[in-house]
Amino acid sequence: MEDRDDDIKELAVLKGAVENTNEAFVTIDQKQKVLFFNKAAEKIFGYSREEVLGRDLDVIMSPNCSRDHHQAVARYIETGVPRRIGHHTEIMAVRKNGETFPVDISFSISRDDGKLYFTAIVRDLTETQALQERINRAERLAELGQVVAEISHEIKNPLMMIGGFARQLVKESADERSLTKLNIIVNEVQRLESLLKEMRDFYLPRPLDRRETEINALLKDVRDLIKEDCKKRNIRLDFKTDREEVFVEADRARLEQVLLNLAKNAMESMEQGGKLSLVSGLKQGVVEISISDEGVGIPEEEQGKIFSPFYTTKKQGTGLGLSICKRIIEDHPGSSLSFTSEKGKGSTFVITMPVSRSEKA
Repeated sequence: MEDRDDDIKELAVLKGAVENTNEAFVTIDQKQKVLFFNKAAEKIFGYSREEVLGRDLDVIMSPNCSRDHHQAVARYIETGVPRRIGHHTEIMAVRKNGETFPVDISFSISRDDGKLYFTAIVRDLTETQALQERINRAERLAELGQVVAEISHEIKNPLMMIGGFARQLVKESADERSLTKLNIIVNEVQRLESLLKEMRDFYLPRPLDRRETEINALLKDVRDLIKEDCKKRNIRLDFKTDREEVFVEADRARLEQVLLNLAKNAMESMEQGGKLSLVSGLKQGVVEISISDEGVGIPEEEQGKIFSPFYTTKKQGTGLGLSICKRIIEDHPGSSLSFTSEKGKGSTFVITMPVSRSEKA
């Protein structure tokens, strides 16, 4: 009797461990009926166990996966020869909401009273693949950064000399045609110097100096820096916040750089004037900072490209401004930069950042 009690306790411990693991455990019988569906399976697939238990496994599978799985089970029952059992396989699964996502899946088989039971252990690879992509991207940027550093070193000095001599000749020349040409040279040199600087910022980013930063004070500073320019452009400047103070851990100078760049883009999009809004708010431990304009908006076919390096719709733009902004924000842990836009009606760029530890306390 004591041995039986020990067995029951061991089974309870084992079931509790499997129930609360991070991997999804899904067990079916040889007729494909779901017998076990743990908490992680509910979270990963989006179905409650009430929706799944006792039903055919097809309820959580895409048609292609379902067909392959039925064939694999039937083949094993007929031949007893495993193919994927004991091995890890990466496939695309489907959540209840229709979203596809990558998973690592392994299978095991148990037999009881002559009946077969198949268990799949499923691990969601979404975050793993996203992390790997960030690592690969960082490695590619590091390699490009070395190339940029070498090119910048070779170009910077002769470019400064060309610009310096051209500015000197502008002061000395009295011929209008020569002055026009010299001014073009000066402007193009300045544009190239700006491009080199932005390339260094993008491919050779400085480490962040993250400190506790009060967002609303920073937004007010940005407002004060742009308000005169807004007046000249006939732009109404609006600032709103839902609280007096809210703190984040950020590199204040780099965050100000992002806000000024987004505000500048917003102003340039409103050639006929309009309204520029700076808004901050706190939602569930996350600060949202939005910069909205009533400008020309971004055509839908171009919206997927605006954060791509060197993509620009401006005549004098380098196409690196928004790429640098996005990188700076995403270098802050847990932060993001996104946007919405409608052609002819304007755009809104939104920065989200977690509040600082002291703010949470």
